[in-house]
Amino acid sequence: QALLVEFGGGSVQAGESLRLSCRASGDPATHRCMAWFRQVPGKEREGIARILFSDRTSDDRTMYADSVKGRFTISEDYAKNTIYLQMNSLNPEDTAVYYCAAGRYERCFVGGLQKAGFEHWGQGTQVTVAS
Repeated sequence: QALLVEFGGGSVQAGESLRLSCRASGDPATHRCMAWFRQVPGKEREGIARILFSDRTSDDRTMYADSVKGRFTISEDYAKNTIYLQMNSLNPEDTAVYYCAAGRYERCFVGGLQKAGFEHWGQGTQVTVAS
């Protein structure tokens, strides 16, 4: 089992930045593929970035949705069992509840940014961007 705890949400103005953190605990095999999703009321949960945790040799180590590419960066601190989402140039369309998700190693090679295959989820953290 994996337990995921997110930190770092809040309210900012358009153009500003925020960094989210997600700390994982439990069996390391359950959080080798980690991702960030977001959801607004009435819409499907959207995958925005994922990372193959603790593997710096893979050419497909990170993946981003077009909506955040060039503005958001997913990264990790392996020693802290933590991933981050650095969000720059935020705009009101980025307002959502952001969720951390984790799956096994193989998940990072199939399914892209779909929800399927991510077995563990954090509690979510609200990000609000004012215009």
